[in-house]
Amino acid sequence: MALHFLTPSCTDARVGDVVVLTGAEAKHAAVVRRVRVGESVTVGDGEGVWLEGVAEDVSATEVRVRITGRREQELPVVRLLLAQALAKGDRDELAVQAACELGIDGIVPWQAARSISRWEGAKAAKGRERWATIVREAAKQAHRSWVPPVEDVQNTAALVARAATERVLVLDPTAEARLSAVRPDERSILLVVGPEGGITPEELQKLEQAGAERVRLGATVLRTSTAGPAAIAVLSGILDRW
Repeated sequence: MALHFLTPSCTDARVGDVVVLTGAEAKHAAVVRRVRVGESVTVGDGEGVWLEGVAEDVSATEVRVRITGRREQELPVVRLLLAQALAKGDRDELAVQAACELGIDGIVPWQAARSISRWEGAKAAKGRERWATIVREAAKQAHRSWVPPVEDVQNTAALVARAATERVLVLDPTAEARLSAVRPDERSILLVVGPEGGITPEELQKLEQAGAERVRLGATVLRTSTAGPAAIAVLSGILDRW
């Protein structure tokens, strides 16, 4: 499979045009991935545009790609979003990376009551930027036409408010309903994953009162880094994505 690269400048490119990779993306292509002249590559803008092309000139500062094919991919009608609770170490980052590779359509950092990691002040912007970088690289690795956006960090009240327009599914190992039994409707799905210590009873109550549904994956309790990706795999089958 051809190597894939991202640049916002390719949105309007057509067959026969030349798309130029610069900066970090050019260095990554030339130095890290060792793209050679004449090699087939793909290029996207991260917003649905997918281009096929051939490298015509390669250097660490500029890679020129002649476009040979173009297509555009629409977003799914029913979007699948992940509200991932902030977690200690790199467990939340591992969850976000895997979620992107598995096809999530958007990421919502969640400041849960039991989140040990706290995104406050300047740390909130830095944390979101870090997650956005992880998602971008994972999207390239997975050859995705769309790079999922990472929203600003949200608290439980914000998740509660989203239940008015989105179908909120809260992963809870004590729930009676099985995730595999969920049947989609016209609403986008917001999958909520708690931190290491779990979701508090107060948070569960507020979410349920707003219309959220508690669902379980199985008989075992998964880590916060694996619960979301496992649930995305289940939902991808239900939504006929896989």
